[in-house]
Amino acid sequence: MVDTMALLPSFIRPTRMTKRTARPAGRSPAGDEAVLDAPDDRLSPALVAAGRGEYGAAAGLLAATRAAAEWENRDRYVRRLTAFARSRPEWYEEWRAAAPDDPGALVVGAQLAVDRAWPSPARAELLREVSPLITAAARADDRDPVPWRIALDHARGSRAGHRYFEELWEAAVRRAPHHYGCHVAALRYLATFGDGCHRACFDFADRAAQDAPAGSLVQALPARAAFGWLTDGRGPEVPRARLDAAADRAIELSGSFPAADPWPAEVRNKLLYVLLRLDRYDDARTQLRLIGPYATSFPWDRFSDDPLGHFLRLREHLETAGPRPAPAGLLTAPAGRLGGGGGHVCADDH
Repeated sequence: MVDTMALLPSFIRPTRMTKRTARPAGRSPAGDEAVLDAPDDRLSPALVAAGRGEYGAAAGLLAATRAAAEWENRDRYVRRLTAFARSRPEWYEEWRAAAPDDPGALVVGAQLAVDRAWPSPARAELLREVSPLITAAARADDRDPVPWRIALDHARGSRAGHRYFEELWEAAVRRAPHHYGCHVAALRYLATFGDGCHRACFDFADRAAQDAPAGSLVQALPARAAFGWLTDGRGPEVPRARLDAAADRAIELSGSFPAADPWPAEVRNKLLYVLLRLDRYDDARTQLRLIGPYATSFPWDRFSDDPLGHFLRLREHLETAGPRPAPAGLLTAPAGRLGGGGGHVCADDH
């Protein structure tokens, strides 16, 4: 097996290793409809129940992912349930009060605390107070990599040193060697604090993808590194062949999933942006067909306060403009919008 850690810089390498369109439940949008961040068939009932103030379905969903070691699903569901909890904090507080030792409640609580601290100018200080919540979530199930992904994000936000990050990274990959969320967290840390930002990011992403199984979301990591370089607007030149190779790897991954499926929608939306920036319009149209109605906030919220509207404008351009490039305003962000903590714009926002 290829050693994913081998190309990490020494400071991080461990010594060991529609607009939203309403639709009936259970039916996909059709025609020109588009939805933003559509939940899958498992998450949707939990969110509907949460809307009624009930937490049992969410707890059951997270318990099922933990029992089956479905870590990618678990990570995605934790993020979405946390987003709901940010808007309905009383829902989460009732869940926590009723089941304070529930691993699902603990991991959502840890993510919620990090999310609440992140926008503050005093982020680093506030995040240091969150550490006990992440520790509690990690101790609730020693197999679960999701608290460690949260810990990696926490370390970036609190500006933790390289040695501490190395320890967290080693613990994360020991639990799930190819967990996409943990790899994205490491990529963001490299982008924020690494020397030779883009070179380190591409080296790490390429080696991780080589080491990962064919169907792993880690195959999309090089395209995420490409997205960082393409939206940075500075730094050393990356060879065009390397950008194309990253896109090709993500295209192959995208093709392994069913068309018009919400599960790979974020990978496909990000890939669509990369292909447009590389002027690969035929490939971009193919991804557009595979995306179907499933727009995602990332990456379009990096360019507009209306990510769904932005996606629809790009879609219309691709469908009507032939080989003409998209208007610059659809592929560039306002100054400062991409800043990702630590001062490096190649690091994605939390």
